[in-house]
Amino acid sequence: MPEVLKVVLEVAVAVISRLAVVLSGFSLFFFCLDSNSAVLPEDRADALYHYYDGGGVTIQGPSILVRKSIKDKVSVSANYYVDNVSSASIDVVTTASAYTEQRIEKSVGADYLHDKTIMSFNYTASDENDFSARSAHFNVSQDFFGDLTTLTLGYSQGWDEVGKRDEDDFKYDADRRNFRLGVTQVITKNSILALSWETVTDQGQYLNNPYRAIRYLDPSVGSGYSYQDEVYPDTRTSDAIAIRGMYYLPYRAAVKLEAKRFADTWGINANTFSVEYVHPYKDEWIFDGKLRFYQQDRADFYSDLFERIDEQNFRARDKEMSTFSSVTLGFGASYEKELKDWRYLNKYIVNLSLDHIQFDFDDFRDLRVSATPGTEPLYSYNANVIRLFVSVFY
Repeated sequence: MPEVLKVVLEVAVAVISRLAVVLSGFSLFFFCLDSNSAVLPEDRADALYHYYDGGGVTIQGPSILVRKSIKDKVSVSANYYVDNVSSASIDVVTTASAYTEQRIEKSVGADYLHDKTIMSFNYTASDENDFSARSAHFNVSQDFFGDLTTLTLGYSQGWDEVGKRDEDDFKYDADRRNFRLGVTQVITKNSILALSWETVTDQGQYLNNPYRAIRYLDPSVGSGYSYQDEVYPDTRTSDAIAIRGMYYLPYRAAVKLEAKRFADTWGINANTFSVEYVHPYKDEWIFDGKLRFYQQDRADFYSDLFERIDEQNFRARDKEMSTFSSVTLGFGASYEKELKDWRYLNKYIVNLSLDHIQFDFDDFRDLRVSATPGTEPLYSYNANVIRLFVSVFY
């Protein structure tokens, strides 16, 4: 435990020092919209059903979370989350066979409030038949300047074990570290701006999916190409910085804006832009709509078709490592009802959200279509996401 505390303190000093450098280039304070102010979360029980369907992959399952405060100083929580996966994605149908699996995630957490400071800890365990992950998360949130400014600092440590179906001896470890920083500033009574920064470092022998393969030109086979296992670097560091804003309109509605920049040591650079409109109706209903654009460049060691076997030390053909873009159009509605005559329950909220996503790939080709290697049509697909969320406050 002393070693853990030492790491946390060292991380805090390093991140705060970097914050001073970052803020020196800005004339305004920014903030992270997701950061906590010095108020404990409300006592509540949440039930979620999520459903994803796109690109031959279906993911669905429930999630249950329960949160309870103790003497207005401590809030404890527990969460149970299930993903049921059925995959016949383009990668699977062109190199292997369709499969189904289940991932179960369990987590416990605690928040401690002292004056204007909240300290939060969470531990998560996730398991599936060929992969397990353990992670611990620590966050500190502090209010300043009449509670108009909030500084948040976070650190996470993850321990993954990568396996392979039907190969008991195939086991590799991967460690992950995450550093987070956010500054929250209320500009006026109607507007908020934000800056958040995050650094993630990964290290391990298998940072890639062990089932994926690259393809290379091979005139000796009928298709014109053969497959070889992917090989990724053993380390990866990424930085992400986001600016967010919210403006409250005179008729109780709000507009949210976000711009995010991502870059990593594998050569991937990505940009995200989104706009969301939130509109209340009477006292019970809230409707929202959002539009999100995402674009990324390929990794340095990615190629849809390599010239020969062992062309590079590192090689990837995972479409997530390629050049692609996506557009998301989302809608949501929530209904909130006060329970005045209930003794133990205060209110409930029902929320339904629907997202439609279009993915377009610039250098990943659809091998389901027979053609001269390298001339197959570029791949694209649509995905739909449904989330039904029910919260009961007590």
